[in-house]
Order: sequence, then C-alpha cells, then structure tokens
Amino acid sequence: MNENKLEDSKGFAALLRLVRPKQWIKNGFIFLPLFFGGALLHADALLAGLITFFAYSFAASSIYCFNDIYDVEADRRHPVKCHRPIASGAVSIKQAYGLMFLMFALSMGVCCLLESWETMGIIIFYWLLNLGYCAKFKQYAIIDVCIVAFGFVLRLLAGGVATGIVLSKWIVLMTFLITLFMSFAKRRDDVLRMEKTGEAPRKNTSRYNLTFINQAITITASVTLVCYIMYTVSPEVIENFHTENLYLTSVFVLVGLLRYIQIAVVDQKSGDPTKIILRDRITQFIVLAWLLSFLILIYIV
Repeated sequence: MNENKLEDSKGFAALLRLVRPKQWIKNGFIFLPLFFGGALLHADALLAGLITFFAYSFAASSIYCFNDIYDVEADRRHPVKCHRPIASGAVSIKQAYGLMFLMFALSMGVCCLLESWETMGIIIFYWLLNLGYCAKFKQYAIIDVCIVAFGFVLRLLAGGVATGIVLSKWIVLMTFLITLFMSFAKRRDDVLRMEKTGEAPRKNTSRYNLTFINQAITITASVTLVCYIMYTVSPEVIENFHTENLYLTSVFVLVGLLRYIQIAVVDQKSGDPTKIILRDRITQFIVLAWLLSFLILIYIV
C-alpha cells in the first residue's frame, strides 16, 4: 500500500514538473496593462486579469508538454534536460499527450468565463504559433528569439483586451525589446555550452557565436532603455499619470539591465530567466524597487 502511494506521488510530481508551473511567472506580463493603466485597484479589471492569467498559463503548460514530447530524443542527450519527465522515462509519451490536451481544454474552459472571444483568439493563436515554434521555427536563428519575444507581446495584448485597457505603443515596444534581450542572453548560455562540449544544444546554436550574441545583447539593452525613457517623458504618459517624475524610475531599469548582463557575461548563468528572477536577490530587489517607485508616483504622489 505504501509503495503504491509512493509511486502515485512520484507520478504526480513528474506530471507537475511536465507542466512547469514555475514558468507561469512569465504570464505576469498579462497584468502590465492594469499596472501601467492605473487599474490595479479596479476589482472587475483585476478579476479579468486573473482569469486571463490562468487561461494563458494552462495553454503555456500544454505547449511545454508538446515541446518535451517533440524534443525527447535531443533531451536525452542533454546533460541537464535529460532529467525532464519524458526524457527520464517518468512520464510516457501517451500520458504527455493526454496532459497536453487536458491543459489546453482547461485553458479554453477558463477563458470562457471572460466571455471575450478576442482574448480566446489571442490564446489560440499563441498556442498554434508555439506548436509551430516547437516543431520547426526554433531551428532558425534570430527567428526563434523573435517568436519568443512576440509571445510576450501576445500576453500583453491578451491582458489589455480582457480588461478593456488600450495599450500604449511604448508598452508594446518595451515588452518585445526586453524579452528579446533576455532571449539573446539565454542563447548565450547555449553558445557557451557548445564551445565547451563541441555539440550544439539546439540545431540553430551553430548560427550564433559569442561576438554576435554579445552585440545583440548590447543593442537590445540599449534600445530598451531609450524606449523606456521616451515612454516616461512622452506627453501622453505625463498627462495620463499626472506626473512628470516617471523618468526617475529609469535608474532601476538601467541597473536591472546591467545586473542581467552581469549574470549573463560574468556569471554565465543566463540559461533560465525564470530561475534568475526567482533566485537572484539583487534582481528581485531592483524589480521591487522599480515597482514601488512606479506605484508611489502613479497611485500616491
């Protein structure tokens, strides 16, 4: 009896790892329209944001299942990914497909609570785009990171449509740029592994090298910072938030970008942006300081 319970608990833990709930933190971008739109204290908008968050998270988990199914052979040869549930044999392909479609069904079911066909359409488009990404598009350098960044823009759009908040062009640009920056930093980790082992972790890694990656990181970080400063001093933002002091928060954005570059270039630990956000205390402090300063300026001052 105890052995059966132990096996069941291990099986459940493997299935839970397959859907990667820790990665749901990425879907926090859905709440950015509420934050920048000054609607965090509006109950209806907050509820719509929460529903969208879970609908998007279930759809993303469905994609994680498909990705691990499709990459199972490559994952088994990878020193880290070989421990993933399917690659290690803890979850069968059949079980993974079942969980994949269950997660997508849950996503659509939760999305129906919004009664917003536009939001559902965005999530379905995200799901189909990422199926294509897992099966084909991620094999092409530059295209792969652009699709990843565009996926975060779709999260932003879903949050805006669900809550009825019109998005600023600056927020859309910043979302794409900051996630493109992090995607290039993540690819840098793959390039380093390829140089050490002589084997490319991804099919497209050979189309990257450290010189290109370092320049791409520098360019995207610079453009992101300039875009953020232009956002904070734009007339429409000043009029919307009734303050000319938002430019002060640019300091935290600059320091945050520098810290991320330090982790990528000096520490060489940029392989998983989620782990950086969840584990690096300095990054957490910078993000918290930026959030508090922004909140004070738009909600209190």
